[in-house]
Amino acid sequence: MSLYGVGLGPGDAGLVTVRGRQVLDDADVVYSPGRLSRSVATEHVPEERIGDVDFPMTRDEDELRRAWKAAADEIASRAREETAAFVTLGDPNVYSTFGHLRRTMAAFHPDVDVEIVPGVSAVTAFATALGVEIASGTSLALREAARGSAPTGPDRMVLFKVTDAPATHERLVDAGYDVVYGRRLFMEQGETVVTEDPDAVADRDYYTLAYAEKRGVEHEPATAAFETDDSGSGDAGSGDDATTDGGPGDPTTLERAEAEAQGDEPPEVTSDD
Repeated sequence: MSLYGVGLGPGDAGLVTVRGRQVLDDADVVYSPGRLSRSVATEHVPEERIGDVDFPMTRDEDELRRAWKAAADEIASRAREETAAFVTLGDPNVYSTFGHLRRTMAAFHPDVDVEIVPGVSAVTAFATALGVEIASGTSLALREAARGSAPTGPDRMVLFKVTDAPATHERLVDAGYDVVYGRRLFMEQGETVVTEDPDAVADRDYYTLAYAEKRGVEHEPATAAFETDDSGSGDAGSGDDATTDGGPGDPTTLERAEAEAQGDEPPEVTSDD
């Protein structure tokens, strides 16, 4: 049989992928590392199919290894005979506790097949919740900002685990960033907060993130140049002279540029001759 690592998404039970739901439906036992992921899983799995193991939240590496070794032993014993799943909020490979289990299984139970089912990560879900567009051509860095830390450098950052927002905010502002915070986005447990005020999320909460962007950073995609005239036609200029990022606006050139931008093979150019 197999062990599946299933990403549950950002916290809303309705954002579990179709594939994730299929795996949960078929699994004989489902393990969860915490209360929030368990509450999402039980929207799809009856309590009697939830496995019972302890998953520590500790910085003591010896204790961490002992606990995950015990958890892996328990899960492997079930996965050899049945279909087992391990669920985690977000995506199993992005800031996830699943990495501990995957490494432990590889070290002590390499005979157990492990398959990962991706989930909607907070890395992408935050953009919708905070009303932020990460346009094509821009860059975005992921950083951790626990205990008041404030990493700087990239023009745009998503900061995870913002557990001391006022301290982080002060340092980021001094470094030239504008910051917006999101707490428990898409989660049914607790209050969802989106704010530019760090004091509104001052109390410690593991599920607080921030989006930081350097002031004055500009990136204008081609469609930002559209202007709507009084007639509402939406034309940005005369059709014959219109250009895009792909070059002059004849259909062949535009089709080729679009295909190349998507990583596809450019279309062949044909001639009537």
